[in-house]
Amino acid sequence: MEQQDIATGPEEHRTTTVEQGRFCVARCSCGWRGPARRARSLARSDAEVHGAG
Repeated sequence: MEQQDIATGPEEHRTTTVEQGRFCVARCSCGWRGPARRARSLARSDAEVHGAG
C-alpha cells in the first residue's frame, strides 16, 4: 500500500513508502530502497534525505 509521493530536486526522484507486513520501506523511481522501518515517519525521513542528497 503506497502512502506518500514526494517529488524532489531537479532530477524528480519520485519516492513512495510501501508497507511490508509490520515494516514500512521508502522506495524511489531511481531504484534506491531505504531500510525497513517500523515507523512510517522514519521511512518518510529516509526518502527526504535521499531526495536531498
